[in-house]
Amino acid sequence: MAAAAARRALLLVVLLAVVFTAVEALPGDAAAAAAERGESAADLAARRHLLGLDRPLWERFRDWMTALPSGDLGTSAHGRPVTELLTDPLPNTLLLGASAFVLTVVLSLCLGCWAAARPGRLTDRIIGHTATASFAVPEFVISVLLLLLLSLWTGWLPAVTVTGADGAPATWTMLITPVIALVIPQTGWNTRIVRGALADQAATPHVEAAHLDGLSTRQVLLRHALPGATPAIATGIATSTGMLLGGAVVVETLFNYPGVGTVLAGAVAARDTPLIAGVVMCAGAVISLVLLAADLIRARVLGARA
Repeated sequence: MAAAAARRALLLVVLLAVVFTAVEALPGDAAAAAAERGESAADLAARRHLLGLDRPLWERFRDWMTALPSGDLGTSAHGRPVTELLTDPLPNTLLLGASAFVLTVVLSLCLGCWAAARPGRLTDRIIGHTATASFAVPEFVISVLLLLLLSLWTGWLPAVTVTGADGAPATWTMLITPVIALVIPQTGWNTRIVRGALADQAATPHVEAAHLDGLSTRQVLLRHALPGATPAIATGIATSTGMLLGGAVVVETLFNYPGVGTVLAGAVAARDTPLIAGVVMCAGAVISLVLLAADLIRARVLGARA
């Protein structure tokens, strides 16, 4: 597990280096994005020096990475610490993502097992086709449809998110539509993974032997097929975490949700490299932890079977 953690950490460092390089390649910089009309070239050069943009990219990246172990995510182009800017929106995004993740896992397991218990039947085909179709539809299309159906046409749920004094959504009902918009495509993806993993297990000798012993379909599925499919299911669900967080950025923007999506959009427009890297670092850390958990589950299950 130590080697796996080291690989995840190295991949995160490479990702952050790519982020710094990609922002540098964009036209303009933070100084130009913050420039006011009529500013002279000298004023612009002074701002670039103040922000450290006249230094080589590798030096800025080195300094940012050196401060990272102490929890310092740098200073934004507007002079505020990145950690301070993420204090309120990051927990909101984690709440949204965690809620969607839990629902996705529960629904995917239920639907995948339901389909696997009826292989080749109408139920299996309907679940399979529906799962494929739901994953193929982008989050922003689902979000717009949900806004029309649940907010504008019926008025059942709020169309936008209003924040309270603490910066969180004012009521829990404001979480429902964004969560559903994230759950639908990810449930489609993971239902296919669960169904495929259980289908692979159905062909193994111990599952066939359980059928020959006269066990019910439910007993065979839960006691023999599902435990063997757990490593593949855990890996698939963990892999989809990145897609879920990526979709959260789009969903937050459409529903005016107070998460890091709005912060990231503003940071890209302002060419604010430290703030963009801070958001990517937080998201990457969450994804890495989930992937490590999946690796641990896989190692324990395979080790127990060995």
